[in-house]
Amino acid sequence: MAPAPAMGSVPFVLALVCIAAVLFALGRWLNVSYAFFAAYVVVQYIVLGTAWNILGGYTGYVNFGISAFFAIGAYSSVVLYKLVPSLPLPVMMLVGGLVAGLVGLGTGYLTLRLRGVFFSIATLALAVVVQTLITNWDFVGGARGAYVLRPRVAPLIGGDYIQYLFLLMLGLCVAALATARAIEHSALGYGFAAIRDDEAAAEASGVPTLRLKLIATALSGGFMGMAGAPLPYYVTYLDPASGFSLNYAVNAIAMPLIGGTSSWLGPVVGALLVGGLQEYIRVTISSALNVLVAGVLLVAFVIAAPEGIIGLFRRRR
Repeated sequence: MAPAPAMGSVPFVLALVCIAAVLFALGRWLNVSYAFFAAYVVVQYIVLGTAWNILGGYTGYVNFGISAFFAIGAYSSVVLYKLVPSLPLPVMMLVGGLVAGLVGLGTGYLTLRLRGVFFSIATLALAVVVQTLITNWDFVGGARGAYVLRPRVAPLIGGDYIQYLFLLMLGLCVAALATARAIEHSALGYGFAAIRDDEAAAEASGVPTLRLKLIATALSGGFMGMAGAPLPYYVTYLDPASGFSLNYAVNAIAMPLIGGTSSWLGPVVGALLVGGLQEYIRVTISSALNVLVAGVLLVAFVIAAPEGIIGLFRRRR
């Protein structure tokens, strides 16, 4: 008999919403512009890490094509901005997530029969293909990039537009974490775990492995696309170098692994630790060290705590 979803999902979502509201109110009260810039990046990495963990952590399929799905969401917003400039950003995020989710579904259908390193190489090839297509697409600026003018005043809340972007990313973070936790405590999550532990045995036991893997790739790609959709309004200038930055791919993999891939909390802990440290170093030393920081911490945790911080605490407890 399949296990039922956890009954505490609604209180969990309400708790997340309350925490998000407190964080946003605290930021407004402090009224420090850079705090919203930095917090947006950290929350964005929580979403990316959670999205990667749905496929890479829960299901065991390591995805190196994070930048492809993230850029699909970002460039979907550029297309919509050029076609319908007055379209609300939340709608653009939904469209970006839908497009990225469909690409993830199609990619999964073509590549999920591959396993291990072969699947990872296929996802890396996807990133190269998408980057090549966008670099040669003049409508979105091609190699020269595209400018997106964000409004001076944020809708609904007033004030700086960066605060509005942070609020939207915070809402997306709540949705991503709620989804990850619901998966973790549901029959779907047990199916993902069976695939991760021994796919051949799971398939022999009647687990619909291909269907579950397609669900994982679609969900993972969709959340990555939604996380990338606000990027043009955050940076105001988007080119392939920034849309397909190595930072997104490295951090989205490193943060769940450092925090722990066995729980929805792992990407949160990893993003707060690594993302917070990167933002501090960006201000005090140089932003060029971001990838180095993530790489060094990843190597250290793989050696000292292969199960991540959450796994380390569980083992000690």
